[in-house]
Amino acid sequence: MKHKQDMFFCAVCQGGGQRPQEGLLWAQLGTAGPRTSQVTEWRALDPGRMQMPQGNPLLLSYTLQELLAKDTVQVELIPEKKGLFLKHVEYEVSSQRFKSSVYRRYNDFVVFHEVLLHKFPYRMVPALPPKRVLGADREFIEGRRRALKRFINLVARHPPFSEDVLLKLFLSFSGSDFLPADIQTQFAMSRELIRNVYNSFYKLRDRAERIASRAIDNAADLLIFGKELSALGSDTTPLPSWAALHLSTWGSLKQALKGLSVEFALLADRAAQQGKKEENDVVEKLNLFLDLLQSYKDLCERHEKGVLHKHQRALHKYGLMKRQMMSAAHGREPESVEQLESRIVEQENVIQTMELRNYFSLYCLHQETQLVHVYLPLTSHILGAFVNSQIQGHKEMSKVWNDLKPKLSCLFAGPHSVLTPPRSPQEDGVCPH
Repeated sequence: MKHKQDMFFCAVCQGGGQRPQEGLLWAQLGTAGPRTSQVTEWRALDPGRMQMPQGNPLLLSYTLQELLAKDTVQVELIPEKKGLFLKHVEYEVSSQRFKSSVYRRYNDFVVFHEVLLHKFPYRMVPALPPKRVLGADREFIEGRRRALKRFINLVARHPPFSEDVLLKLFLSFSGSDFLPADIQTQFAMSRELIRNVYNSFYKLRDRAERIASRAIDNAADLLIFGKELSALGSDTTPLPSWAALHLSTWGSLKQALKGLSVEFALLADRAAQQGKKEENDVVEKLNLFLDLLQSYKDLCERHEKGVLHKHQRALHKYGLMKRQMMSAAHGREPESVEQLESRIVEQENVIQTMELRNYFSLYCLHQETQLVHVYLPLTSHILGAFVNSQIQGHKEMSKVWNDLKPKLSCLFAGPHSVLTPPRSPQEDGVCPH
């Protein structure tokens, strides 16, 4: 049941306290709804924000010709039968200023009128013609069309209203027209892609956390290693008499071991820095991207469990009511049939509202999918940060190890009192086994 009617003014809000058709409008306008929007004009009067116009601010600087030239809006009836039993009157609203033509129902005008009242509580908002659910004859419909035309032209020519984004949206925005024809297929493909990307990045984040954790654990091990060397070099236990010949050698070894604790502390500091850098530059960026992907998954779930589910329920209820109407058309009193007919018309409105909410939900998903794809190149930044962290960390660690190596010479005593490090078994021609 596709309708050209703008979903923007007919989407149902999930929040409390708002009329069903108003919520999406508040969200688009960036307001908090009826409870807070009455302060809009007061905020505009903040001396720190407002810019004084040229000339006398108390004088209206428009002539009648200038007001009339702002816009001319036509409101024409669309002769289409929208309901099963009754005609749902729809209007084509055309604006010269915006060079636009959109389709609006009477309820759209009602929402527009109510938002104007809340957003501009101290301005002249023209009244709307009355609403009649049943028994609307041709004369009544034509009179209401003329009244709606007068209403929208007065609003379009009102100085503050004419410059507000609300008017432009009402006169030119038709969200369903912007959706690609294959939006459902695109949504399914994008959702599958994002699910796969999320799963891969989730595993990458876990590995990155383990790598960063190992660097920090390595720092702690190196620090303890150095402390143990220092404790060994600080040992004051006296040598036995039979080891007196090696007293000077042990003393030199102790002094060298004690000094190595500083080098291992520096190694530990470098390892800790690398772990922190990997946490900040790699793990946090992965978490940021995962948060974005998770929010997209949550949005897809809300779309399926919320809008689609309610739409299906509304269609099911509508089918039941149609069958009741068919079976009861000949057996009930006219008043009962009329009541059931009124309920069916109301349910048709519910279905249209659900359908338009679905359109707007898909419209938002289309934009959010693009936002996720904008973030996808973050992958290269994350990988670059990981590689740079490893290069920088190993480079700094290698420098400290190289500086440490010459300080080990005093630990190794070779022939003729020449201090040399021990040779490996391969260098001595001995099999390690």
